[in-house]
Amino acid sequence: MSEEKLYAVKNDNGKYWDFEGRDDFWALVISDCPTTPSKEQAELVADEQGGHVVTFVEEPEKVVLTKEQAEIVEKAHTQKSAIAFIFFNGKSDDDELLMRAYINGWTVEKPKRYVLPMPGTDYHNYQMHGNAQYYAVKGTVNWRPDAIALGTDDAVKHGYTVTQSDIDAAPAWVKAIKPLEVTDDGIR
Repeated sequence: MSEEKLYAVKNDNGKYWDFEGRDDFWALVISDCPTTPSKEQAELVADEQGGHVVTFVEEPEKVVLTKEQAEIVEKAHTQKSAIAFIFFNGKSDDDELLMRAYINGWTVEKPKRYVLPMPGTDYHNYQMHGNAQYYAVKGTVNWRPDAIALGTDDAVKHGYTVTQSDIDAAPAWVKAIKPLEVTDDGIR
């Protein structure tokens, strides 16, 4: 988070001092608020014209956590001593990160996603009107090598993606395939 701050002068009626043109208070009806480069300048205007100095603070960025870390921070909110709970339940390397998440908020990281194109299986598919390829996909019970897609974007669209933990638990023939990392928008 940046240490720079923006200052404005606001009166008791909720109007802001216009530093940029008119020397008067005006109702804030647009997204830009008239700010001043220094706190001292804002204090001078507040003293001369009435009102008080308002400091605009940038909202801190949320911390990205793993699912396990997020569970610790979430449970910490229900404890008498959140700090103690975090210190006793988290890894010592994570203490500062978890405390920042507790204070600033957090999001859970999305696991990296991959597609597994079967080598040597690309061909022109006349029914699909394009160059197709077979992909290895994780079924409900086991892995199968017969999912067809018109390239990586099409494979992502059809949900042929897997996580690293899926690959780690897969049979040897799946682990032998070079995974391609993808996002929801396609190849990374």
